[in-house]
Amino acid sequence: MTNDSRQEVRLESIVSDFQRVAEVEAITLAGSITGPAHDNLSDYDLYVYSETDISVAARRAIARKYANRFEVNNQFWETGDEWQCQAPGRNVDIMYRRKDWVELELDRVLVKHQASVGYSTCIWYNVLNSQVLYDEQGWFNQLQSRADCSYPEDLRRAIIAKNFPILRQTISSYFVQINKAVKRNDLVSVNHRVAAFLASYFDILLALNRRPHPGEKRLVEIVKLICPDVPSNLEADIARLISAMALKHVDELPGIINGMIDDLENLPAADGLW
Repeated sequence: MTNDSRQEVRLESIVSDFQRVAEVEAITLAGSITGPAHDNLSDYDLYVYSETDISVAARRAIARKYANRFEVNNQFWETGDEWQCQAPGRNVDIMYRRKDWVELELDRVLVKHQASVGYSTCIWYNVLNSQVLYDEQGWFNQLQSRADCSYPEDLRRAIIAKNFPILRQTISSYFVQINKAVKRNDLVSVNHRVAAFLASYFDILLALNRRPHPGEKRLVEIVKLICPDVPSNLEADIARLISAMALKHVDELPGIINGMIDDLENLPAADGLW
């Protein structure tokens, strides 16, 4: 038996234990390991869906069977557990989601066309690209069928309308804030605003290409794979941006950012949207 097949059997055992918990209605595998740019550092990201909350005691009992070290009921982002395991050879990150919450999140973008400042469509991407491991009542399959739709044009325009002005146009745009931070030599503020700039920049770029947002990991690589219309020097510009911060050449940042915004404005996909 190969290492990969042992990992698969082990994952099936974990899923089998969870599906015996009464509240559990669906289990999926998502995250970077199911995407186009996974590697041997990718975790198993399991999503456990239920109508009501699953007891912490039940979750802890399952964690003890598989993990050398585990954290149960983390509340830093979503409700979740994290395991460090010898087998299956990858860490296991388990997120617990209420069914009504994820349904509302899909409605927010696909029906109401509501944008966020960065990462507008990550939940849509997650649902669309999940591998179903357990779904006895077929609820998640129905949810995934809803998610498998063309990119709403109203959503595309809403994301651009919310994120594009704050790149450079508004009084307190990221460009303005970064300029001020550079003049003050405030490196913490520079880092904070550049990260926010990139979140909105990629939200716009993905919306222009009518692609749901895959999240923050391996983003340049994934965008180049899934988006037909990207700036030709995207990878080089991101490298220059990060290098300028790392080497404390922050005075170069305004020029780099200006060029990135100009290239975004000139993409064929952006015609008539600004």
